[in-house]
Amino acid sequence: MSKVAQAERIHIAFIGQRNVGKSSLMNKIIGQDLVIVSDTPGTTTDPVRKAMELLPFGPVVLIDTAGIDDVGELGEKRISKTIKVISELDFALLVLDSQSKLSQQERNLIDHLKQLEIPFLAVINKSELGVNYELVEELNANEVQLHAVSCVTNDGIYQLKEKMIKLLPSDEEIPLVGDLLKQHDIIVLVVPIDLGAPKGRLIMPQVQTIRESLDVDAIVVVAKDKELRAALGKLANPPKLVVTDSQAIMRVAADVPDEIPLTTFSILMARYKGDLPEYVKGLRRIEELQNGDKVLVAEACSHHAQEDDIGKVKIPRWLRNHTKKDLTIDVVNGHDYPENLSEYKLIIHCGGCMFTRRMMQQRIKQAKYVGVPIVNYGVAISYMHGAVPRALEPFDEAISAWNGLK
Repeated sequence: MSKVAQAERIHIAFIGQRNVGKSSLMNKIIGQDLVIVSDTPGTTTDPVRKAMELLPFGPVVLIDTAGIDDVGELGEKRISKTIKVISELDFALLVLDSQSKLSQQERNLIDHLKQLEIPFLAVINKSELGVNYELVEELNANEVQLHAVSCVTNDGIYQLKEKMIKLLPSDEEIPLVGDLLKQHDIIVLVVPIDLGAPKGRLIMPQVQTIRESLDVDAIVVVAKDKELRAALGKLANPPKLVVTDSQAIMRVAADVPDEIPLTTFSILMARYKGDLPEYVKGLRRIEELQNGDKVLVAEACSHHAQEDDIGKVKIPRWLRNHTKKDLTIDVVNGHDYPENLSEYKLIIHCGGCMFTRRMMQQRIKQAKYVGVPIVNYGVAISYMHGAVPRALEPFDEAISAWNGLK
């Protein structure tokens, strides 16, 4: 079985109150006792993730979560983690006790899922004990799809898998680079090898670009920036596209003739997981920044900071040099924005290669909700280095957004 990055898998969570059988149900779906099961409420503390193949659908990540009715100070922290998990989901299984009515917490959870537009299925567990009629009636009144199972007798488990597969959202056909190429087209990937490059491997956007190019039968040429001119000189025909690291955009642009389309890996990721036109619109705010304004640099993952780290050092330096303003620039890592998000004038976000598309879309929605423009690393870096609009030219929607700024 080929390995699929978790960020590229459909994320499914088992959510609900304590002791309704979330962990038992996840074990049944997986087919093994991965999650500890106990009659003691609150056994599951931190979210438990399991990557698997849900046949015939494909690769998914199943997530077991703490009960939303956990108690005490520690319980509140567990609930907070569960709520955060929900924001990254593609699908949810709301597990309910067959003997109970809907609690207010469960009603709130249903409302929350609907507000976030996350598809979900109510799973009524412990059906061997009978099912409360009022529970079914209220779910039907709220137009919530439901399915009854028993983790004791296994009744309904197989049918649950079948129903899940029918309800799971199909992958959006958002191309990374495949729609820009056709069979036998040449794409040149410029991969700088510097202190920030992972030893012995390529970063995820580079690997994904190679794979998608091969999937459409294009010819992939990979070279370091110092060898780019030699590589182009050896080609009998000009490449259909050149893609480079954002930080090398101006060095590469100097070697790539104007008639050859040029972009960056980060701009490809902006279209693939984010909202490229929205990011382009965010460029306007860079020119509007004033002394004392706060800017947030947001990174999806935590990593060991290099001496000249892109998020912590380079982008703040480039931004201050470009704007000539005295800015307050905060850098955050991980899945969460700071609570004072509305205080920032601009968000500069990483490409989100470790996020699912839904997670990245939620980040954009949060920014728009509080009225803070957002732009991603690649778009911002290309702009501050004078490579916009050239780096946007392969994408009609990006150029339209750029022309709208004039």
